[in-house]
Amino acid sequence: MTLPRDYRGQTCALSRSMEIVGERWTLLILRDAFYGVRRFGEFAAHLAVPRAVLTDRLATLVEAGVLDRRPEPGTGRREVYVLTPKGIALWPAVRALTAWGEEFYAAEGGPRRVFRHVGDEAPIDAGGRCTGCGTAVPVEDILVTPGPGLGPPAEVSGTESDAESDEIAHKGSGEVSDAVSGGASDAVSDKGSAKVSGRLPGKGSTAPSAEVVDPVTAALTRPHRLLTPLISRSRPTHPAHPITAPSGRPTRGPQR
Repeated sequence: MTLPRDYRGQTCALSRSMEIVGERWTLLILRDAFYGVRRFGEFAAHLAVPRAVLTDRLATLVEAGVLDRRPEPGTGRREVYVLTPKGIALWPAVRALTAWGEEFYAAEGGPRRVFRHVGDEAPIDAGGRCTGCGTAVPVEDILVTPGPGLGPPAEVSGTESDAESDEIAHKGSGEVSDAVSGGASDAVSDKGSAKVSGRLPGKGSTAPSAEVVDPVTAALTRPHRLLTPLISRSRPTHPAHPITAPSGRPTRGPQR
């Protein structure tokens, strides 16, 4: 049975908010957008979400004015998704849900991501204040850094090329039914799954993964400022962590 998107008979502000951000995968898409994920293929590879569902969720967020879909600077052939001021205003909710998950459903080994203040690199507490200087830290001054629970790499699974993913997204928009909104759920704390693989070692590890097909996970093994693009086509492959496609699969365009 497919549930309707709206909360019929409910008129409070919370129900109206949930109609936009309450569907499965939507908060995880927003979390990744804060990390700096912008391309359809990168969302799909990191979340392992069905392409049709991802297309539908992105279209809903664009229609609601939470994300803006625009041409990627410098390419002209690919579109990216960027948080609008309305979307950025959701950061306290994303941060609070993440902190709630860490407190009551903590992953073994500790958090996989730690938020820090750009100014002094001190951790940020659950209320959004820097534990070093006490400042209420705005989202644009937050670093996401590897946490103790990041762990060793998981078994690698294949993904499609970025160009293929973008083509599926754009051709599929407008053809998605709400009936395809299934798929394995995830936690806001970004625990991950075996399908979302290509995990790279955390700080201090010495054994790099032989094959990595998820560029988002690879990029997040290094400190990164929120809201800035996470992956740049001009960025060279990190020498210690090669990013390659699975053996036996042809590649088109830049390798992951």
